[in-house]
Amino acid sequence: MSLPTTSEAASAAPLSMVDSAHRAGGLVLENLQSTEQGLSGEEAVRRLTVVGPNALRTHKANPWSVLGRQLRSPILILLIITAGLSLFLGDATNSIVIGVILVVSIGLGFSNEFRAELAAEALHSRVTHTVVVLRDGNARQIDVVNLVPGDVVRLALGAIVPADIRLLNSENLLCDESILTGESLPVEKEPAPIVGDASLGDLGCCLFMGTIVQTGSCTGVVVATGGRAEFGRIALGLGEHQPQTEFQLGLKRFSFLLLQVAVVLTTLIFIANLLLGRPLIDSLLFSLAIAVGITPQLLPAVVSTCLAAGTRALAKRKVLVKRLICIEDLGDMDVLVTDKTGTLTEGRISFTAALPVQSGTSEAELFALGLVSTEADYSHGTVSTVGQNPLDAALWESQLAQDFEPGSQKRLGIIPFDHQRRMTSVLVADRAGTRSLVTKGSPEDVLRLCSDVPPQAQAQLDEQYDAGARVIAVATRAAGGMTAVGPADERELSLAGFLIFLDKPKANAKESLIDLASLGIAVKIATGDNAKVAEKVCRDLGLVSGGTLTGIQVGALTDPELGAAAREASIFARVSPEQKARIIRLLRQQGRAVAFLGDGVNDALALHQADVGISVDSATDVAKDAADIVLMDKDLGVLAEGVREGRRIFANTIKYVLMGTSSNFGNMFSAAAASVVLSFLPMLPGQILLNNLLYDTGQLAIPGDRVDKELLLAPSHWDIAFIRRFMLLFGPISSVFDFATFGLMLFVFNAAPGEFRAGWFIESIATQTLIIFAIRTRRVPFFRSRPSAGLLWASLGVVALGIYLPLSPLAGVLGFDPLPVPFFLALLAMTVVYLVLVEFAKQWFFSRPVQQSPTVRRRGRAPHIQRRAARFSVSRPLRSP
Repeated sequence: MSLPTTSEAASAAPLSMVDSAHRAGGLVLENLQSTEQGLSGEEAVRRLTVVGPNALRTHKANPWSVLGRQLRSPILILLIITAGLSLFLGDATNSIVIGVILVVSIGLGFSNEFRAELAAEALHSRVTHTVVVLRDGNARQIDVVNLVPGDVVRLALGAIVPADIRLLNSENLLCDESILTGESLPVEKEPAPIVGDASLGDLGCCLFMGTIVQTGSCTGVVVATGGRAEFGRIALGLGEHQPQTEFQLGLKRFSFLLLQVAVVLTTLIFIANLLLGRPLIDSLLFSLAIAVGITPQLLPAVVSTCLAAGTRALAKRKVLVKRLICIEDLGDMDVLVTDKTGTLTEGRISFTAALPVQSGTSEAELFALGLVSTEADYSHGTVSTVGQNPLDAALWESQLAQDFEPGSQKRLGIIPFDHQRRMTSVLVADRAGTRSLVTKGSPEDVLRLCSDVPPQAQAQLDEQYDAGARVIAVATRAAGGMTAVGPADERELSLAGFLIFLDKPKANAKESLIDLASLGIAVKIATGDNAKVAEKVCRDLGLVSGGTLTGIQVGALTDPELGAAAREASIFARVSPEQKARIIRLLRQQGRAVAFLGDGVNDALALHQADVGISVDSATDVAKDAADIVLMDKDLGVLAEGVREGRRIFANTIKYVLMGTSSNFGNMFSAAAASVVLSFLPMLPGQILLNNLLYDTGQLAIPGDRVDKELLLAPSHWDIAFIRRFMLLFGPISSVFDFATFGLMLFVFNAAPGEFRAGWFIESIATQTLIIFAIRTRRVPFFRSRPSAGLLWASLGVVALGIYLPLSPLAGVLGFDPLPVPFFLALLAMTVVYLVLVEFAKQWFFSRPVQQSPTVRRRGRAPHIQRRAARFSVSRPLRSP
């Protein structure tokens, strides 16, 4: 059958998944104007032009959208309109000052946030997710975003289904559809069309975008892509841009809290000033300036700068972060589930000995049986270890393998290894034509299939396990007359002996485990190896075990039982890929932030299920594709640095947040109160905005600040109640000193309005900027916790500029009058007293038991849907589906 071409194929009519499920595979191909050999390259390009990319997200850095976010505050827009109105009514000087300050403030936020978005775009563009597709009759790998309806794709274990697909053929196919249905049990899939009415969950011949191939393999034809797929509709309903983390959602809740405060305060000030007979425009400008002063305008820029700096820092440590927001999830981690090989051990498995259990079998014969039962093709003499599992590769790399004669055993059939049987079996014939079945696999599973096991065999096996060795059992039986082999033939075997392997613990693994434990991260081992071997490695490394669960025990437990057991257990031995994923899912349901580190095809399911999937550069393509973070070196020490970086970002962002809820909020509250008591405005709208601009500019150095070690010892979560308590204590302290400044200016210096505004402007900028040195740490500042040089000089520079402006030639334009020298001495004394009082209040605040209680982490399905959708991303705007 020839491939469809542009000349013969119009745009295929849209076909729903329900319609395709009721039709035979061949008919679906015909409806989509495709064939079993797939589309031609030319036709695929044409359809991509017509239908658009298979994408749900855009990572394009759009300057207009960034600018829109800077301007989306209704208060800011109203302030611009009011300033413009004031200009037309004759108050040109004040309006121009307000306009210039707003432009500089918005430009500052825009430049920082857009620069961070460009960094994120570059990061996304380096990462591609591929799928095997038939084009022009040949299999090739393409980016998932280039799939079109009619494409024929091939999927295997661990793959994320890249579009809505109608099966053409399958083999032992099970799919995890929990991302769509919430059901944890996998669903069996087969190509036969369904009969009668059925819901989407009952379409057994269809695969849905975003679901995972749990076992088996298949070929299918793409029916729907992008936003037309079922998963696409759900993901687009959550928004088209990159997913928000718990951290970003916390920022949103915090901003909403301040917005509520600003709206109430602004409304009361506006009404009070009107009742006092002040001009409408002046009252509105002042009220809106107060609102702008309260809201954290540069918060998005601070967060973006933190993330971009974190990505650069991790890149230097050979950690590739696929998406910026993964850094925050990494810092949130409190459980790491990892495999043993290559993480806690060297990962260089070597064959050490062959232990026969039958007197008639020599070590050389047992070793030869091990070689023929590998999956390598030895018929041509030279054997490549590329792509083989580590144990098989170790056998062929052994010195004994050089004595093996390929012609001595001819392979007639093979049953490949799988994680249910945990063994490989081959049908072979020697030179005399005698046929034998040779089985090699995990000792527990092979011994179960053997008859007349020698009594000393179990003792030999236990001795090797206790020594920490990895052991493979080899068994045989006569197979006269057999021409093919299947799992049912694995029976009545005779145990030949054990092959012994060694994988030494890493030299730095113990130090890395101590490092992770110091960060409050519980390390759990999920391995396909024997329980005793895993326990021996953990003992050697000093990892305290909370207990061991085997795959058999895991399979016998219900979800609630396994959830409780997994919370305490440290080792999960002889577990299948499905069981690894189940354990991670249950740990996540308990509110734990779970990372999984794996590098094999069998780890893909667990990588998808984890909050943070971590793989290594030497991993299989499937594992790297499933991971969020790729380590260039498989080293837990590097991972610990990544965790610190994520927590450092949170800690530095919280500094800015607490600044906004302490002196900044207090100063705005003071201005509001003073405007009601005084006969003049305590600060002009332009002066308030200038104050806010200078303060925010100094805080842009926070992302590079040092963070105290104790703040990195455990993950932190957003706690709006904590922020509110902080605001209600430190805001009033700031206001008390503002009122003291008011009294000083009015009753000691008999200040005129211009002098009053200049004095309070200087006091305000000094106190709310310098307080960062107290708030940035729970220790005594400078003596026990030093700020970064950038933050120190930025803050001192802002204070110096704040003092200079009322004394500069611009003072008249800005509405300031000169101040007497004694004021500055009084200012110095008040600032020192203020900072000392804040330090005492800080020590009392953090010593209270209510501040020590941990916050509960809650995360629903939406973040996981968003994370899955992020792989379908393009660097251009999306079309409507």
